[in-house]
Amino acid sequence: LLDKGEADDKIIAVMKGDEFYESWKDIKDCPPSFVNRLKHYFLTYKNLPGEKSTCEIVNVYGKIEAQQVILKAAEDYKDHFGN
Repeated sequence: LLDKGEADDKIIAVMKGDEFYESWKDIKDCPPSFVNRLKHYFLTYKNLPGEKSTCEIVNVYGKIEAQQVILKAAEDYKDHFGN
């Protein structure tokens, strides 16, 4: 996701042992209607009613890419704040 031109990654996760979603292991396992609802939410949740969105979904990535984003974010945090 880009928010005002800046990267603003969103990670979708399922709690381990969740009875309803436990079969979903990757975004490709989610029904398209569910993914579309998530897209709509992330494009609009910061907006006031009638306000134009400042966000753009550039791509939807799967589990491997999400794990890489999490690892990179942890490295960035460590570099910025230390151990």
